[in-house]
Amino acid sequence: MLDNARLTLLKTRKRGEGEASFVFYDHTFGTDAVKVLPGEYFVWHEDIVIQTVLGSCVAACLCDRGAGIGGMNHFMLPDGNDDSARYGGYAMELLINELMKRGARRSALEAKVFGGGAVISGMASINIGKQNVEFVQRFLSTEHIPIVSKDVLGVYPRRVAFFPASGKAMVKKLTTGMAEPVAQDEAAYRGRVSQRGAAAGSVELF
Repeated sequence: MLDNARLTLLKTRKRGEGEASFVFYDHTFGTDAVKVLPGEYFVWHEDIVIQTVLGSCVAACLCDRGAGIGGMNHFMLPDGNDDSARYGGYAMELLINELMKRGARRSALEAKVFGGGAVISGMASINIGKQNVEFVQRFLSTEHIPIVSKDVLGVYPRRVAFFPASGKAMVKKLTTGMAEPVAQDEAAYRGRVSQRGAAAGSVELF
């Protein structure tokens, strides 16, 4: 059922640095939705749907199911020299800190990890996706946050939907025809950051 008050709150609430702001009503899932773009994150305490599309990027979905709080980030590179959520290290810290500010317990966090695909021919030689996956697995292991499920690597872009209160996630591998547009979007974001200094296939539950 459409909750106009909640949708208005999601659209108008004050946002922190890197917090996603693309809010809409998703008729497929029948609930309010937030789209997380590259370099963004979002945390919430109800089962709205947090969505993103991934090529070589990785999204970590963290949840404290006991507290009913969860969130997602979307990062492009394992690590870098500045405080930007395009980098995995900063993106993970932002997400974890926001979860704890909202009442999640660090000891109760669990993770679901998606993305890291070699979506363009020749990308395997660069291995950005693989580096992102290796980084997030290493980071979560160091922080003692268990990965309870993952869908990573391969050659397909992915569309991910995450329900933060319950921790349920759904992923759809997109057709190879979607690979180039997804890669172009990621490249365009990299370009914007540097200047500053549909789908097919079955849906799987995670």
